[in-house]
Formats: sequence, structure tokens, C-alpha cells
Amino acid sequence: MSGAQRFDWVSRSTGALHGDVVVPGDKSVSHRSMMLSAIAEGTSHIRGFLEGEDTRATAAVLAQLGVSIESPSAGERVVRGVGLHGLRGSSKPLDCGNAGTGMRLLTGLLAGQSFDSTLIGDESLSKRPMRRVTDPLAKMGAHIDTHDGLPPLHVHGGKTLHGISYELPVASAQIKSALLLAGLYAKGSTEIIEPHPTRDYTERMLAAFGWPIEFSPGRARLEGGHRLTATDVVVPADFSSAAFFLVAASIVPRSIVRLPAVGLNPRRTGLLEALRLMGADIQIEKQSESGGEKVGDLVVRHAPLHGIELPEALVPDMIDEFPALFVAAAVAKGRTIVRGAAELRVKESDRIATMAAGLRALGVRIEETPDGAIIDGGAIEAGVVDSHGDHRIAMSFAAAGLVAKGEVVIRDCANVATSFPGFLELANGCGFALGLAP
Repeated sequence: MSGAQRFDWVSRSTGALHGDVVVPGDKSVSHRSMMLSAIAEGTSHIRGFLEGEDTRATAAVLAQLGVSIESPSAGERVVRGVGLHGLRGSSKPLDCGNAGTGMRLLTGLLAGQSFDSTLIGDESLSKRPMRRVTDPLAKMGAHIDTHDGLPPLHVHGGKTLHGISYELPVASAQIKSALLLAGLYAKGSTEIIEPHPTRDYTERMLAAFGWPIEFSPGRARLEGGHRLTATDVVVPADFSSAAFFLVAASIVPRSIVRLPAVGLNPRRTGLLEALRLMGADIQIEKQSESGGEKVGDLVVRHAPLHGIELPEALVPDMIDEFPALFVAAAVAKGRTIVRGAAELRVKESDRIATMAAGLRALGVRIEETPDGAIIDGGAIEAGVVDSHGDHRIAMSFAAAGLVAKGEVVIRDCANVATSFPGFLELANGCGFALGLAP
């Protein structure tokens, strides 16, 4: 979100939260549906597309590469695919904005093209590590220049890629997906083995678009040389966006909130299990399946929470939801211990350090560790916190303000539009007391 206007929020304590909260489409599915539709043969219709700046940036990059994309209405895209080898190079840099998912996946997609590409991003994205993607792509034959491991990335075209069997050093759906996209263009077999299973959106969607792929938790394998066939995609509501309301309704007395048609991919819902372990009352109703993805209504009622030692097996399945979990832990009775979450230090911000600093500013006892934190629950005081431009941290502290003893001012909230456009209006519609700080 280059050159974004900076603004601050103020969140205040409130009465009970009530109502149906329809959160935006899943960001991960929106990114992937756009990319696969672009290189498929035929016209794909995407419904429920996230109208956020991250996903729009990905769409704009693909349009810059020669893909025709129409938007008949909000949340709807018609993509006229150009086939696996139909993308056209651009002499101008491809601006990914704040989208780390977009940049990493596009790097894999562009590694097998015949033309050179330069990927750039905003100030935040330009500080995020890319060697974790570029190094294994180099093993496949790609040639990618970085700025000391950081963006901008210059992807050299015309390279012959070959499949590899690669064990990921860290569990990351983004790295796995980038390598699988490169594998579409590679000779032979590409196999990815993970230390812990991560979300399998890319694998499910490749299968939906007709590419032969074998996958199971922690492993995925495909052969190059096939083709993608256009298909219609219905994007489920984003579980990561639902997370803030799951925590808010859990901690505000007398609350009951329904979140319809939320994506319930088991590799994504670690926070749901963590909150239930803490005593949260969250039920799943109206379960169904859409495009290979589990979907259901989440009904959350206020319940007293207690601290837990978070099972490390849940960490990869909730890596984006930790800021919300930290707020739940700050309100819970007793101590919560998080380990095995070092990946949080290289997200949009160092989420461990940023959440720890913010919670301390609100009177919460929290000790940082290299790969997590120890949080002693209790009262949240009034104060000022800095989100450092991290959208998930801003929204998490908005939830914290609902039970604070006074106003919580949250600095630097403009980037919320990257993942959750309309958050402020939707939150206030169910009972938040959230506004722009003077």
C-alpha cells in the first residue's frame, strides 16, 4: 500500500456484541484463484473475491502481464485465461503493494516464463525475507536477483526449470505454493515435504482446475507438462478475518455473534481449536463444501477464558491469527505460553515484538521469547499502541479496546484495507465502539 494515508483508531469498551457478521472473502483463496484463472485455458468466474488492496494488487499484476480481468460487481471477477504460456512480459515493475502472498507466489509463477520480470512492494513488503523462496527456486534452475535477500526481485526469464524433491526448513504454505507453481513449468516431478502440514489451498485449487496432483498433510507432488482448464470459484469467507470477531465475542460479556459461510480448511483453523482449549464457546452450524473447501457458520458466545500452554502442533494452522490469540490470552485467567512461532517475527511486522510492546502499554504482563511469548492474563488498561502498519495487529487491538478500562488508541491503521476493507463499519455494526482518533 505504497504512500498510504496514515490514520489512527480509538477503541472503547462496549456493551454486548450481537448480530450476523459477514466477513470478506478469503484472501489466500482469492490470490490463488486469480493466478490459476489467469494461466488456465478458458474463462473463469470468481465470486466472493476479496476486495482488498493485497488481492487487487495481484489482479493488477496479472492484468499488466496481459490477462483480461473484468469486474461486473463487487466481489466478482471474470478472468479470461491465457493458458500456461500466454503471459506477456512487462517493461514496468510489477507492484505487489503490501501482499507478501502475492509476491512469493508470483515469484514461483514467473520463474518459468520466457521473459524477465521485476517484482516490487511497499515499504513493509520490502523488508520481508525472500531467500526462503528464491533459494529453492534456484535449485529448480531459476535465476532471481534480490536486494540482499529482500525485494525488489528480478526474475530472469528463459530458464529451463527441473522438478526437485524439497524438504521445507520451515512450514510455510507460501513457499510450498511458490514451488508448486514453478513446478507447473518444470520438467519432471516437483515434490514438497513439510515439517508440519500447512494450508493446502493451492493443492486443492490446482486439482479443481484439472492439474493432476497428489497431496496429503505435509506432502504434495505434481508433474510438469499438463494444462489448467478454467473453472468457476466461490471464495469462502476468510477465517483470518473472522478471528477478530471470534475473540471479541468471546471476551465481551453477554455477546453472541454469528459468522456465516466461513472457510474451515483444517490447515487454517488452529485458532478455533486454541480458543476452545481456553474455554471459548464456538459452535459450527450449516456445514457444507464449496470448491473442495469446508464451509460453515460459526456461532460464538461469550465465555470465561483461561490460559493454556498452546500445543505446538496448532502453530502452523494459525500463524496469521496469533495477534488475536495474544489478546484472548491477555484477558484470560492465568498464564498462556506460546512456543514454536518464530515465523511471527518475519510477518508484516515482528508480530511477537509488536504485540508484546502493545500489550505492555496496556498494562499486560508479557515476556517475549525467541519463538513465542508468556502472557499473564488480567485487566487491560487504557493506553496507546502502535500497529507498525500491520493490519492484523491493528484489528486485534481494536478487539482489546472493547474490554479495556478506558480508551485504547491504535496508531497506523491504514493497512487494514489490505485484508479487510470495511472492517470499521462491520465491527461497529455488531456493537464495537471504534472510530478514527482525533
